Amino acid sequence: MTLTADIFWSFRSPYSYLAMRRYRAMAERYDLTLNLRPVYPLAIRQPDFFEKSPPGWLRYTFTDVFRLAQYLDIPFGPPRPDPIVQDIATRTIAAEQPYIYRITRMGQAAARQGKSLAFCDEVSRLIWGGATDWHEGDHLAGAAERAGLDLAELDAIAVADAEALDAELAANQEALEMAGHWGVPTLVFDGEPFFGQDRIDLVLWRMQQAGLKERG
Repeated sequence: MTLTADIFWSFRSPYSYLAMRRYRAMAERYDLTLNLRPVYPLAIRQPDFFEKSPPGWLRYTFTDVFRLAQYLDIPFGPPRPDPIVQDIATRTIAAEQPYIYRITRMGQAAARQGKSLAFCDEVSRLIWGGATDWHEGDHLAGAAERAGLDLAELDAIAVADAEALDAELAANQEALEMAGHWGVPTLVFDGEPFFGQDRIDLVLWRMQQAGLKERG
């Protein structure tokens, strides 16, 4: 019996990026379907979050993700550009956001085709893996192709169906909160949330209790 789980995930979350290779490896190794359900990052849902966070929060987060990337041997670098336009000195989120709406809506468009896990992984490798100007040239087209998708088609859907996609993204966020959490990445299996990239072994243990088997 194929097991199913939902992953709630954001393009702006470095921890989401650091979890993706292991999520995809799980889906490839086990008789398991992982439905990646993108959500908008905190900077969109709660713009004043960063202004209210402790002074050392951002510094610690970057220290942690850099060492975690080294430990996991995953390429990592500050996004260029950041998918959220933000004044780092003041932590103020800009009113105009040219990147995050586009890529998150494309991620949801990919989810409609059952390919959001692959698409979001490939795009996050550009954003957080050290690529410069990931939003320009053929970077995103290559990521989409590697995920079995066409970037022009995704872009067209993101523009033409933006309102419906945003409603689906809001439903993803509501489902995350109903499952008992608010942050990303969170994997929800059988109604139980597992928050953070460091809970993957715990997820596998729970799934194996439910009969998770390796693919033949």
